[in-house]
Amino acid sequence: MDATDLARWQFAITTVYHFLFVPITIGTSLLLAILQTAWYRTDNPAYLRLTKFIGKLFLVNFALGLVTGIVQEFQFGMNWSDYSRFVGDIFGAPLAFEALLSFFLESTFLGVWIFGWDRLPKKLHLASIWCVAIGTMLSAYFILAANSFMQNPVGYRLNPTTGRAEMTDFVAVLTNPVQLATFPHTITAAWMTAGGFVMAACLYHLWKGTHPETDFAIYRKGARIGAIACLVGGLLVAVSGDLQGKVMTEKQPMKMAAAEALYETSQPAEFSILSLGSLDGTHANTVLKIPGLLSFLATGSFDAKVLGINDLKAAYEQTYGRGANPLAVSETGYVPTIPLTYWMFRLMIGTGILGGLIGAAVLWVTRRRNRGPDGHAVKVPLRKYWLWAAVAAPLLPLFANSFGWTFTEVGRQPWLVFGLMTTAQGVSPSVSGAEVLVSMIVFTLLYGALAVVEVTLLLRFLRKGLPAEDAPEITGIGPGGGPDADADTPMIFAY
Repeated sequence: MDATDLARWQFAITTVYHFLFVPITIGTSLLLAILQTAWYRTDNPAYLRLTKFIGKLFLVNFALGLVTGIVQEFQFGMNWSDYSRFVGDIFGAPLAFEALLSFFLESTFLGVWIFGWDRLPKKLHLASIWCVAIGTMLSAYFILAANSFMQNPVGYRLNPTTGRAEMTDFVAVLTNPVQLATFPHTITAAWMTAGGFVMAACLYHLWKGTHPETDFAIYRKGARIGAIACLVGGLLVAVSGDLQGKVMTEKQPMKMAAAEALYETSQPAEFSILSLGSLDGTHANTVLKIPGLLSFLATGSFDAKVLGINDLKAAYEQTYGRGANPLAVSETGYVPTIPLTYWMFRLMIGTGILGGLIGAAVLWVTRRRNRGPDGHAVKVPLRKYWLWAAVAAPLLPLFANSFGWTFTEVGRQPWLVFGLMTTAQGVSPSVSGAEVLVSMIVFTLLYGALAVVEVTLLLRFLRKGLPAEDAPEITGIGPGGGPDADADTPMIFAY
């Protein structure tokens, strides 16, 4: 493989790995804010203990997400210098807002939240976790604005002297139609993932069944809260995904055609649940299909026409040129890898649906019939197979996120910035394949080690479960950790 292929592999590995942490961070911060708000309003210790239990897991995930995200910034300058020069004037503004406003907001107030227990008024301490939740969503908005420019360039002009894209309308970049469709889809997917994350943590202890009755009731409450977030988030993902599909058809029709492996223009267009095609992706035969569904997903009408790959390829060649033109990478360069886009699209939908079904099943199993005469939850340990549900609950939405982003980025190929720059044009000209290979191996090994650290810490805090009801708030002033310790000794963070 040459430097371009290796650079693409490295960016894919590091980006998919980093995005494993992102939806959990975004969604869990909101669930923590909701749990702590419930404690503030009701003074019910169950919500406080759930907040602290999930908070430990959230902090581990946040720290690993922060570390892995830094690598993304370096890659733009290392492996994609031509791309960075081309879009630097566009990307600079939203990424600066993300770093100076959003990340500053979430990281600063996360510190306030960690060390503010028993040191700040309850209302002010509650406001700090809401600032974290708002900051994570703002971060997502600004980063998605930059990515949406790659999908649908707006608010810019090309400078013929420098050969760069220069921003002319920052508001247009922030209100890109692709951005307005992508943001709610990404955020609701994060809520769904966080719901599965919280649900899994509580399901594990419900299955284990070695805790007191009061703890069982709290774990049941947490599992139901997570299940509701997972189910509601999944429904909102479906709604926002429908909107995104229609915007995608308008702005990137080749991506929609590739998602269906639709080679010939059809009216109406069927949606295939299963297709069997050639390994090179040049043709496909539908095995299971739903008539008219693709037309509805693409346009909102079951009778609408959807352009096929062959007609779109001819139109792109007429607009951008064929192989001799620097914008075209090959004779078939305007067509993405069809088998990959086709199956990523279906795996995204399938894993998302399964994740939502687990949420619905958990709500059913933990319904009111498991309450005693006094109205409190009865300790009924879950059957063994619910341990597998606990494992699948966070992984299915998490995989759906990864499949969805893989589809989004692969379906845009060969464009790095749609209609303006191909992926081959954006790679650093002075970086050799050997140099990219070395850095890719180092990053992959490092990320493997970080994965071990992440899983070890998560399992350790997961097994500890809820903090004791009479446990002190976050303390640890001095080696003794008590309130009477010397005020001059360093602070130690501990739950």
